[in-house]
Amino acid sequence: MTWADLDEQLAAVPGTISVYAARLDHPPAYARLPDTPHYAASTMKVAVLAALFRAAEAGRLDLDTPVPVGNEFASALPGAPRFSCQRGYDNDEAVWERVGADAPLRWLAERMIVRSSNLATNIVLTHVGQPAVAQVWSLAGARNSVTGRGIEDFAAREAGITNLVTAADLAALLGAVARGAEAAAAAAAEEDDRGTRPDRPVDRPDPASGPSDPPDLPDLPDLPGPLAGRASCAAMLEMLFRQEHREDLAAGLPPHVRVAHKNGWVQGVRHGAGVVFPDDAPPYAVVACTSTDLADEACRLIARISAAVWAARHHLA
Repeated sequence: MTWADLDEQLAAVPGTISVYAARLDHPPAYARLPDTPHYAASTMKVAVLAALFRAAEAGRLDLDTPVPVGNEFASALPGAPRFSCQRGYDNDEAVWERVGADAPLRWLAERMIVRSSNLATNIVLTHVGQPAVAQVWSLAGARNSVTGRGIEDFAAREAGITNLVTAADLAALLGAVARGAEAAAAAAAEEDDRGTRPDRPVDRPDPASGPSDPPDLPDLPDLPGPLAGRASCAAMLEMLFRQEHREDLAAGLPPHVRVAHKNGWVQGVRHGAGVVFPDDAPPYAVVACTSTDLADEACRLIARISAAVWAARHHLA
């Protein structure tokens, strides 16, 4: 299938279909409506994840210190009442089983990614603050994406405060994580070759200090690497590799292929965004954002897009 063939097929699909496919640090080999905004659904959780790791690197919180697991959150709309998540709309019963108890932020972040837990997302977002997530989008080079509110913040939604992504911005965000992780792997390999890799303890902030006040987070310094420190990018990438919802982007790949990805869906929306690591070609980003009434067919559409990009993996530069 040529790119022209793919473009013709996607033009016949009702709704808005955006695609971005490119090797890391290369212009796109194929892009269709790459800068068109879509409702983010759960793809915004990658930006929340990066904000969490940046805050930990800056010493503002400790990923391994347990925090309360509650289900009441401040709305992004000033003056609006606090809101809660609905258990029936979540994808991870494990987090709900801890309501009223404590859990480490690292574990909550893992559930936010691998099972797409809405409750875990709102807890993490409360600890990092929305300005820190906005900083992540900016550092990744995103131009049109915004995380304006938590999940199920209906008062904010009705006031027009929303979460938006584009295919190009998701590719930039995931590409930044992947590049940082590649730098970590390269540095580790170089240290191993030299026999000088130190076994250093990890410095952690004082757990007694607790999480910082979110309004202070916009003052975080820019950290090493394209988005965060090398170790943080490697840890984030490993979480994305462990994604358990594999019915769209990953379904278009051979079973053995490693893909670090996040998807998202609500009624009328289905997105898949990831970085694919072939054994026989350089890694590449592939994103498909669909705002359409295709329902389950949208999964199969994203899988077909992923398969088409996989077939062209040797010719993406």
